[in-house]
Amino acid sequence: MNSSYQQLMQNLEYLKLKQMIDHLGETIDFGMSNQLSFVDTLLKLTNYEIDMREKNMVNSMVKVGAFPHRKEIKDFDFNFQPSVNKQQILDFTTLRFLEEKENIVFLGPSGVGKTHLATSIGIAAAKKRTSTYFIKCNELILQLKRAKLENRLESRLKHYGKYKLLIIDEIGYLPIDREDAKLFFQLIDLRYEKKSTILTTNVSFKQWDEVFQDTKIANAILDRVLHHATVVNIIGDSYRIKNHLEKENE
Repeated sequence: MNSSYQQLMQNLEYLKLKQMIDHLGETIDFGMSNQLSFVDTLLKLTNYEIDMREKNMVNSMVKVGAFPHRKEIKDFDFNFQPSVNKQQILDFTTLRFLEEKENIVFLGPSGVGKTHLATSIGIAAAKKRTSTYFIKCNELILQLKRAKLENRLESRLKHYGKYKLLIIDEIGYLPIDREDAKLFFQLIDLRYEKKSTILTTNVSFKQWDEVFQDTKIANAILDRVLHHATVVNIIGDSYRIKNHLEKENE
């Protein structure tokens, strides 16, 4: 006949409570040696299961975010980019801007860390169970164009509109024709004053009419993006060039 302990183990296995199974013996020993009540011992045991599930949930949210890498704020070299206000970036990671439905725009030349910072904030949001998605501007345009051709543009717009935080990377690296600019505008308009968007761009706002090849549409996009936004203008050298030169000198 199975002992009570064995039956308990079998029950935990049936319920798929792996962490409670792994920590059952040590938790019982800890409870007895420290004269913990039954409730406190059970609380300690269930915390193992909850902690692991929370960790798995966070990893799942980060994975769903489709980030290009797992670089976080702690990995950013603020000394190399003194134009970036570290306290301001840390404030972004508190997600206060999400509650106020504000946007963030990282503006600067290629290689200065715009994508790194945008991704870091996105990961911080995902870790706090905030629905977050990262996509490059060109890929976003292609997705919207395909959806329009397949008569499912509305559902695709709703898909990108649902995220509490959407990160659109590399605006201006490739030209966007007038019809595609209209698709981009529809998404920005859908999210306007409802959800937060982080954008990275290497093009000054005065040149966005060249990017979108239509002054009226460009102004309409800028109007909605910048109405409730913080612009972080990064003036500095390229990390990629710096790393290349360091490798050459090794």
